[in-house]
Amino acid sequence: MTTPNTPVTLILHGAAGRMGQALLRAAPALRGVSIGAALVRAGSDLVDTPVRRIAGPDAADLDFQAALDPDVRADALIDFSSAHAFDAALALALDRRIAFVSGTTGLTDAQHAALAHAAHAIPVLWASNFSLGIALMTRFARMAARALGDWDCEIIEMHHRRKADAPSGTAITLGKAVAQGRSCALDAQAVHGRQGLVGARPPGQIGFHAVRGGDVVGEHTVMFASEDERIELTHRASDRDVFARGALVAAQRLAHAPPKSYAMDDVLGDCD
Repeated sequence: MTTPNTPVTLILHGAAGRMGQALLRAAPALRGVSIGAALVRAGSDLVDTPVRRIAGPDAADLDFQAALDPDVRADALIDFSSAHAFDAALALALDRRIAFVSGTTGLTDAQHAALAHAAHAIPVLWASNFSLGIALMTRFARMAARALGDWDCEIIEMHHRRKADAPSGTAITLGKAVAQGRSCALDAQAVHGRQGLVGARPPGQIGFHAVRGGDVVGEHTVMFASEDERIELTHRASDRDVFARGALVAAQRLAHAPPKSYAMDDVLGDCD
């Protein structure tokens, strides 16, 4: 992987969305990163609109476009679009032989398989959460689960009232890390909420609890509890732009990396 601050040019696919605009706002503050194209869907009202009109005066000096200019040279593509538009984004990265970073949700099994196949040709990274803090927390959760194998584990997440899915993708990622640390399958140990006369807690369970309310950006806690002590790992996001910054760092690190499937833990690197 490239070192931090390596000069790279990025293509943003899904630039009209909330995350796309956050990426455009965050990019100027990241040393070495420049935006070469801001792509939106065909027919969007933003086509030919200056990016700075939407993302502010510090954003890239270019217009939103529905198709990539053949003359644009780029090192990586960041996709935050939709499951419907994902295939075109991946095809574009493969055609250009550039790194592909995506946070698009709702992908089908076939699309995840296509992503895995693409990793034979280009570096790819898909993540449910691009926060570097969450990446480190996931590593800690895996380590704690391995060291405290007989402790009870519960995962609690809280988001704004508009979030439609539960538990969050990040909570599931944390649960998978706990299961990996315990060398077990998450599906076999996960329990989602409890109600009624459920009896004593069986050993090995990984509990999930989703809280919704207000405008909470995102909060995740992984709790490990024994008979007489408790450890809690908690991450709170106070600004959605934190996810944009993480995605930009990921694309910068993956540019020119060997073809394979990467995770945010790889972006974090060795911090022992």
